[in-house]
Amino acid sequence: MRIAYLLSLLILAGLSACTPSGETDDTLTTAPQVYPNPAAPGFNAGASDEKAIAIADSVMEAMGGRRTWDQSRYFHWNFFNRRTLLWDKKTGNVRITTLPDSSTVMAFNLNTGEGQARVDGALVTEPDSLENLLQQGKSIWINDAYWVFMPFKLKDSGVTLKYQGVDTTQSGQVSDVLQLTFEEVGDTPQNKYLVWVDQDEHLVRQWAYFRDAADEAPGFVVPWQNYQEYNGLKLSGDRGERQITGIEVLGALPDEAFRLE
Repeated sequence: MRIAYLLSLLILAGLSACTPSGETDDTLTTAPQVYPNPAAPGFNAGASDEKAIAIADSVMEAMGGRRTWDQSRYFHWNFFNRRTLLWDKKTGNVRITTLPDSSTVMAFNLNTGEGQARVDGALVTEPDSLENLLQQGKSIWINDAYWVFMPFKLKDSGVTLKYQGVDTTQSGQVSDVLQLTFEEVGDTPQNKYLVWVDQDEHLVRQWAYFRDAADEAPGFVVPWQNYQEYNGLKLSGDRGERQITGIEVLGALPDEAFRLE
């Protein structure tokens, strides 16, 4: 039972994980240095608002801090009971398993595009079919990861951040509103998001999705609530009527977790 074996590896890895911590020196009495939160290469700082950038930095800190994010490597989550994903942030390795019957499993590298796929128990060996499946897998990862990790990606490549003022979320939280637009990045750079960041805890509490940046009305407005701490990172899986479950930040995984034998 390959799936059961991998699940056991995940559980053992979760139990062995530890919260990343900064280095300390008891001989020092000065205040600790603030860990920087540099933008990714290609972030449109020139067109972004300084206030929006400062709010993005406050979100990173509220979510556990840039140091903890940088040191966290392995992530697992269940995307709306459609599939499970396992991601190695350091190498770009990803494993996707469709639900409920695990009929399709893909293991590939985001950077190289190389990998394997199994459909109905059989490895896909025909080159064009495999390439198409792995491209679908990458698109799935782009979408599903954004639903979990977007708050850490406010200063990502191709992003322009604009401050839109103060508004109240649908649940009544007074928030600063950021606008994210994109250029030459991802599968759908024409998208736009509005993100509500509450003024008390500096956590993302709601987002609105626009299929096209020129659209006046959003395609949907969804909450980000019920944050939980996972080895030093605060993550939310509560999207109102739908839930992202099985969230884990793992300390170690064997290489075979990203291979199909």
